[in-house]
Amino acid sequence: MLRLRSSCILTRLLSSSPAASSTSPLHRLLSAAAPVPAASPSPCFSVEQYLVDTCSLTTAQVAKASTKLSHLKSPTNPDAVLAFLAVLGLSTADVAALVAKDPQFLCAGVETTLAPVVLGLTGIGLSNKDIARLLSLVPSSFRRRYVVSNLQYCLLLYGSYQNLLRALKSGNSLLTYSLERIIKPNVVILRDCGLADSDIAKLSIGMPRMLTTNPERVRVFLACTQGLGVSPGSPMFRHALHAVAFLGEEKISAKAEHLKKTFRWSDAEVCIAVSKAPMLLTRSKGMLQSKSEFLISQVGLKPAYVAHRPVMISLSLQGRLRPRYYVLKFLKEKGLLHHNLGYYTIVQATEKVLLDKYISPHSEAAPHLAQDYAAACRGEVPARFIFA
Repeated sequence: MLRLRSSCILTRLLSSSPAASSTSPLHRLLSAAAPVPAASPSPCFSVEQYLVDTCSLTTAQVAKASTKLSHLKSPTNPDAVLAFLAVLGLSTADVAALVAKDPQFLCAGVETTLAPVVLGLTGIGLSNKDIARLLSLVPSSFRRRYVVSNLQYCLLLYGSYQNLLRALKSGNSLLTYSLERIIKPNVVILRDCGLADSDIAKLSIGMPRMLTTNPERVRVFLACTQGLGVSPGSPMFRHALHAVAFLGEEKISAKAEHLKKTFRWSDAEVCIAVSKAPMLLTRSKGMLQSKSEFLISQVGLKPAYVAHRPVMISLSLQGRLRPRYYVLKFLKEKGLLHHNLGYYTIVQATEKVLLDKYISPHSEAAPHLAQDYAAACRGEVPARFIFA
């Protein structure tokens, strides 16, 4: 009965017409709701049973959630919260997931917290469907009144509601941090480094801490990035900053030393390579070692040559580097090249260019070349690609 009554109340609450009164919108919304009876202990009330029967949680979820709701002695407030969620359009499965993620949401005040937040969000253009989606992602944020100002600012920064959702999925604490002390100062610091808002949005989607960490830490990340030879304004600066924030200063230093040793690079060559391909800093030691052995030891490229063309290190050894090396060596061995074709040229060619320019023209002199190349891409080594 309480659930039905609350639902009717909340339907009126959320659909109140601005023309209905000259008082404030919030007052109109709240005055549309009858007072929720004060919660009184119920001798029959069981949090565990309520979570199963009313919220559809599993036994495992109940065991975890009930520890945070041990103070609940009545279903009054949880009933009002669930009715509120129903009006917003959350399904039974949505509610179960929300309560499992944030059990204390059942203790939020509908009139004092949730309704004002929803009012604020609708005021900046969000629909009930948008709000329900946010609730599913970041329920704890709705227990904070400042979520409205945070969200309004972040919507402008990210440029669209969908981009904001992507950011929340990768780091859903974004809306809980202080806008004035943390988020805005970090945005200013990043803008001062030449990053546009679109770059900042992309950076923080992959690395949320760039907006939520202490601004002094962001300055340290920036200094470390520049110390690697990647200057602000460089097209690769955002990617290098992402790698630095992901690993931290100590691991970055160790990774730079590993690159130096593995590829026989000088300090300057490490900086050159990282400035062109900063994500090298996030590659595993095993991957880097295998690329060094192939490119330098087998193909015979000079370390400095690789440092100036580090994109090769990120390419697939089996699917690209090795098969194309076989094709190049085969063409040279058979005298089918009429000019000095470099390895990097054939490696960076698109698959279509490779076939049209370097394989198909030799279909008569080397009728099996396309077939052998395809086999090499599958990890095989055709007999014709075995050279003395």
